[in-house]
Amino acid sequence: MATHQSEIADGQLRVLFLDECHLLWGDISGYGWSRRKQRVDVEVKSTKQRQTYYGALDYLTKQFVVKEYSAGNEENTVAFLQYLQSLYVENTRLVIVWDGVSYHRSKVVQEFLEQTNGGLPTEAWKITCIRLAPNAPEQNPVEDVWLQAKQFIRKYARMCRRFGSVKFLFQLVTHCQTFAFAKAFMYGYCSSPI
Repeated sequence: MATHQSEIADGQLRVLFLDECHLLWGDISGYGWSRRKQRVDVEVKSTKQRQTYYGALDYLTKQFVVKEYSAGNEENTVAFLQYLQSLYVENTRLVIVWDGVSYHRSKVVQEFLEQTNGGLPTEAWKITCIRLAPNAPEQNPVEDVWLQAKQFIRKYARMCRRFGSVKFLFQLVTHCQTFAFAKAFMYGYCSSPI
């Protein structure tokens, strides 16, 4: 990122950390401990309700965008990349930093990237993807966004009688919010609060 500081600062290049979150109705409850230090399970009536969210953290502005999809898969990954492109002016190049989940590496995603980048030289690609180390969620600041959102939902679980309430709260505390926790500044350029 240090070699592209001026492009990042000017908004010509956006570095976006991306991840998916699979929110389950059972995420707001689970287990607790009784007086005898024995685990007490809490029954969850409907564990089949779930919602997949794709989220991206802009490394410069620390603004987070989230969009819901039916599942984490190659088609929805392409749709989210297109959504991210639509958020910025036409000539803005995107650097996507994400994990190596199989659908990020799928043929459909590769074909979309080839079509998007056309015959452009590597340094002019409209979307460049950088894969994080395998099994290393601590490298992706989006994981902390998901954690904060789920902790918020758990705190207000008593208000959530329906899964729609859970989804509303999740989007309320994530979409278009700015996150300034320590991990959001761990990659050099922009390593101190703006």
